Amino acid sequence: MTLQQIAAVVIAGLVLFACTRLFRRSGAHSQVAGGQNRLSVRVTEIRNEAEGIKSLRLEPEGGCTLPKASAGSHVRVWLGDELVRHYSICNPADAPDHYRIAVKLEEASRGGSEAMHALGLGDRLEIGEPRNNFELVEARKYLLFAGGIGITPILAMVRELERRGADYHLHYFTRSRGHTAFHADLSAPAFAGKVSFHHGVEPGELRPLLLDLVRPAQEALHLYLCGPRPFMDAVQDRAMLCVPFDAIHREYFSADPMAWAAPREEFEVELARTGKKLLVPADTSLLEVLKCNGIAIDYSCEEGVCGTCLTHVLGGEPDHRDSFLSQSERESGDKMLVCVSRSKTSKLVLEL
Repeated sequence: MTLQQIAAVVIAGLVLFACTRLFRRSGAHSQVAGGQNRLSVRVTEIRNEAEGIKSLRLEPEGGCTLPKASAGSHVRVWLGDELVRHYSICNPADAPDHYRIAVKLEEASRGGSEAMHALGLGDRLEIGEPRNNFELVEARKYLLFAGGIGITPILAMVRELERRGADYHLHYFTRSRGHTAFHADLSAPAFAGKVSFHHGVEPGELRPLLLDLVRPAQEALHLYLCGPRPFMDAVQDRAMLCVPFDAIHREYFSADPMAWAAPREEFEVELARTGKKLLVPADTSLLEVLKCNGIAIDYSCEEGVCGTCLTHVLGGEPDHRDSFLSQSERESGDKMLVCVSRSKTSKLVLEL
């Protein structure tokens, strides 16, 4: 390599370094523990979508383009150092200039929905980059079921499937027309004959209705479900008689109550990178033990829903109590969510 070529490489490297430094100082992105970027956004529009449900339009500061958000994606929203929540993105796009999320004000709010509903125009938030644990797979036909606020990821899917010209149908269950978020959007002519609204269906009426809505022997059919756990359980029970289990896709907003109701015994965990051994008491989560011993691990929901604390298992048999892993992932036994899951064996070895 000649001196001129070496000089050109050095200059190019200096320019790239300077540009990177300038970008990092712009305020659009900041790095957090665990390697995830925080994106600075502002609330530029607030809409009342239904009784107790607001949607917020989030635009990046400085007019930057946000990362791609495929249908089914969600973002983490920081509402304080110890208050982080996950919200589905309703508007999939390759290079979006905004994200729209919707939040239901929960009667038994633990602080998240109250904080989100208290936001005003111009308020600044920090969010994580989009993650997708509920991605659309290729299929000949799609059947979508949404219950209440569970419409948020399903809405993005409907818009994406319509863009693709796919064969799909959405069944949307709510208490009443007034509780139906995005009713006007889904009543647009483009969705005529592809969206069915079901208002005020009582629990005892749901399972008989599903006999007509989910039919056997539909080749290459995939189902997507999101909503309250009893609602999804009912749909899944019916669907399992009609399609393979792997063709049923679920997105949970809350933890499985059995995660806390099942017996809890102490066990030992060994950290493979250091050989350190820790005792996990019966009344303490594995995540809490790791945190108390200064082990850096990314986590968020602490309910086994979001998948943030996913950790590889090198030895022992996990006792899975999450709502995130698929059945095949559970059976493989090589990963677990340390926030809620425990151990079936006296010892676990983790890749930490």
